[in-house]
Order: sequence, then C-alpha cells, then structure tokens
Amino acid sequence: MVRGLKGLSVAEPVRFNGRFNRTVRHRRSATVVELRLGPLLRYTDSSCATVWVEASRPCVAQVRCSNGAGGTAPTFQVAGHHYALVTVTGLEPGTAPSYEVFLDDTRVWPLLDSPFPASVIRVPAAGDTVRITFGSCRWATPPADGKDPVGADALDSLAKRLAADTDAQRPDVLLLLGDQVYADETSEATQSWLAERRDLRQPPGSQVADYEEYCRLYHESWLDPGIRWLLSTVPSYMIFDDHDIVDDWNTSAAWLADMRATHWWQERLLSGLMSYWVHQHLGNLSPAELAADPTYTAVRATPDGTDAVRVLAGKADTEPASVRFSYRRDVGRVRLVMVDSRAARVLQEDRRAMLDPGTADWLREQVLTDGDAYDHLLIGSSLPWLLPHLVHDAEAWDAALCAGVRGRRWARFGERLRRGLDLEHWAAFPRSFADLAGLIAEVGSRPDAPASVSVLSGDVHHGYLAQASWRSGEPGLPVVQLTCSPVHNSVPLSMRIGFRFGWSAPARLVGRLLARHGRCPRPPVSWRKKGGPWFGNQLMTLTMRGRSARLRLERTGKDASLRPVHARTLASG
Repeated sequence: MVRGLKGLSVAEPVRFNGRFNRTVRHRRSATVVELRLGPLLRYTDSSCATVWVEASRPCVAQVRCSNGAGGTAPTFQVAGHHYALVTVTGLEPGTAPSYEVFLDDTRVWPLLDSPFPASVIRVPAAGDTVRITFGSCRWATPPADGKDPVGADALDSLAKRLAADTDAQRPDVLLLLGDQVYADETSEATQSWLAERRDLRQPPGSQVADYEEYCRLYHESWLDPGIRWLLSTVPSYMIFDDHDIVDDWNTSAAWLADMRATHWWQERLLSGLMSYWVHQHLGNLSPAELAADPTYTAVRATPDGTDAVRVLAGKADTEPASVRFSYRRDVGRVRLVMVDSRAARVLQEDRRAMLDPGTADWLREQVLTDGDAYDHLLIGSSLPWLLPHLVHDAEAWDAALCAGVRGRRWARFGERLRRGLDLEHWAAFPRSFADLAGLIAEVGSRPDAPASVSVLSGDVHHGYLAQASWRSGEPGLPVVQLTCSPVHNSVPLSMRIGFRFGWSAPARLVGRLLARHGRCPRPPVSWRKKGGPWFGNQLMTLTMRGRSARLRLERTGKDASLRPVHARTLASG
C-alpha cells in the first residue's frame, strides 16, 4: 500500500489524477537515484540561469548544455525530501542551448520516452523584444481520460502550442501570480491519498495538513507532462496567494486569532510557508541573492535543513517584517517588482496596511532606483489594485466600519461581512491603496519616467483591463490594471453576474452611497474599464520592445487550444 511518495515500497508507477509518473517507479535504494520532480527553469539573465530539481535521495545534480555551459549543485534536505538548485553559467546572449539533467552522472532528463522537444535555456540578446505571459489560480489538472469540470488548462494549452511548433513565439518569462496549489480544495485523487494517511473526519479534513501533503500537491500539479515540459523550458517567477495556504489568508487580525485557536492551523501554516520557500521562492532569486540568503546558506551547510526552513516560516508568521518574499527582476529594459500582498500585511485595525513599513520602503526603492534603466514598470501583486467600482467602494466602506467609524455594532457587522464576501483586496487597505497610487504618480512625473506602468494581478477568477487617471493630472503615461485569472478554475454564474454589474453605472451609484455611509475619503485615482470582464481559463501576454507595449489575452476554447480574445496597444513608444 502506498503511504506517500517518500520511501516507496511498491514497484508499480504512482498515479496522479490518472496520469502516470514514469520517473517514480523503482524501490528506493542506495544505488538508484531518480528525478522525482522538475526540472524547473527559474531565474535567468544574460549569462546564467538556475534549474530546480527534486531527487529521490542525496546526490549531486548537474545541468549540461549543448553549448558547453552548465553547473552542478549537491542536494539539500528538507523534511525527508532532497532538492537542488543548480546555477548554470557560461550562457551567452542570443543563444538557446538545449540541456540535460544528470543526478550522480545518471541522465534523468529528458525522459527517454518524452514526446516533447528538447528543453532549452533561451538567453535574449540586448534590445530583443520581451514577452511576459501571466495568470493565476491553477487548480490541479484532472485525468486525461476524464471530463474536466473547469475546462481546459490554459498552461497545458500553451505547452501544446509551443511543443507543436518550436518556432512559435514563446514567453521570455512565465509569471504565476498566486494559487499555484490549492491547499484547501484538493482533488479526488489527493483526497483518496490523504485518507490512507489520516482520518479525514478530523480537521482539517480533506485539506492538506503538513509538509508531506503539500509536496503531494506540487507533484500532482507539476508532474502533468505538458506542464512539466513547459516549466523546464520557459523561465518562471512566482508568488503565493491565499489558497497556497488557505482561503482568505490574513484577512484580518480577528480572522488570524480564530485560526490560531485551532489545533491544526500552526502546522498547516508553517508547512505551507516551508513548501513555498522550497518549491517557489528559491527560484525567484538570483545567484547573488541566494549566496546572501542566510536560510539557504544554513540549509546547504547541514545534512538536514528542516529546522532552518521551519525557523524562517515561523518568523514569517510572528515577525513578518523580518522576512521578505517580495523581489525584483529586470528583464531587458522591463522592470518587474513582485510584491507579497499576503504575508507582509499589518492586520491591527489601527495600523492596517497591505504592506509592512519595511516592504513599503523596499517597494519605493525598487521602482525609483535607476529609473533610466527601464522603459516599462510592472508591479506584480496577486490581488488587484483596481477593482470593479462597486467592489472597491464596498471594500473601502467595510474597512471603515471595521475600524469603528460607525461604532462597535457596525464594526462587528463589518468583520462578518469582510470574511463572508472576501473583502480583503487593496481597497480594503485604504491607506495602502492611496500610497501605491502616490508612488505610481511619482514614478510617472519624473523626467526619466517609463513608457508605461502595469499592475499585474489575478485572484478574482476573471480578467479585465482598467486604465487609471489621476485627479491631479499626473502621471502623463498609461497606467493600467491587468487582471488575468484563472489559468485553470471556474467562477459561479452568480459571481459572473456580480462582476459584470460591478462595473455598471448603477453599481457606481450604489458604491458612492456606501462610501458616504462609511465616511470614506475620495480615492486619489479614478479608473475606467477598457476591456472585459472575460471569463474562462486564460492567459495574458505583454509584449514590449523599446518604449512600445502591447497586450494580448487568450482563452481556451472547446478544442483546448488558446484563442485570441482581446489585443490592445498600451504604449506606442
């Protein structure tokens, strides 16, 4: 009987949602080493890249490129699992060498029976067009022979397109904006696996409870053959959102107090943050940042790094200002600043903020430093900054009620409403909303202002384009909210109707009445919907060359292929 992926005691392949993982099928021994997960191509620049893998036992991982570039790294251990992040050096701009992965000199990638093209590390040349494809909310892909309850997976569709035509335009970066795994909405296959480990009648029931169960989610999601190949050949950057931990994670101080009162929450949170650090966060960092990271140093210096990662996760819970999951990447002349809008929150009602002061200062520094070094600024936040008008006003109103502007009874009502309707986006943190507006205005008013500013988000299970304008007349450049969600999920009809209504003129009137009742200040920006709302599994792509920028939205059709839905020029340069 299979008790887990670690320490297999069976000789048959392991099934994930009906798909066989051909790389995990032998009894573990001292002489056999296998590639359990990956490779994932993560950080890339003009001369180096990082490749992430999970192996079946301690070993040395090696990446060998067709042009002689490569790198090696010993595995490190966390909770009985063995990982390596290999820094590949010797890359040259304008090249795209293929690569292989070896574990203790045994070639494990590409798979012997792989139907996919070779994995490559593409290094753009200076001045090349930059293409960034993004989206969020990807629920595990269902069985290949079963009916997909939420439609075709947009990432699977992208993988099929690129695999079928190696000359097709491919993203330079795949940006995953949250909910890479769903810890609180597991598949039937995972629930069956969980039931063999523990009693699902006890909390947290069919949700994941510990690190091993989180690993199951990543295996289920990333071992899908198309996704596995796509992540091996297109560089990816990631950030978490609530479902990576639990729905509405860090909604409020009262919510957090209630969760901490349960017996299962602490292990769930620590395991979620630990697995995020291992599977997602490390790959976001450059080799220089990795070298300066004390936790990464500690993990690699000991036979078992579990305690070091657990300490980091504990600090992220109790001292969030001491841990930073936000990061910055420059891709050509495009600056991407990814902001942690979940763990970095300040939840006390009298100091409530989307970002703690240290993260807010860090964000300011990243967007204002070397402004002449980039032509386009992308601010990544899993949660949208600009929402449908009614939703924005409802969140601002509710935040005012919770802060006590109408007394204790209204404050209690506001807290119930906040949790019941998921009112916890940027608008629910009014000072942070205004601060971000002020920062973007400052960027746009500088002599070295970029050609465009885009806030990239997901979370809300539909897509839209909204353009902002400042009541003061600044800035003099296009500022847009680009929301793309889901990659593979769904939204009830009632919410579709609500989102459509939220942009309407009657909804704006209702919103103004709510804002007046909450004595909410007028927001410093106004915005109008320029596209959407779009529903269904989708991806957005920003194509930037020089000071021009163009947006394309694609959605999966009945034949599971990606079809263009909307295209628009954001900046003409």
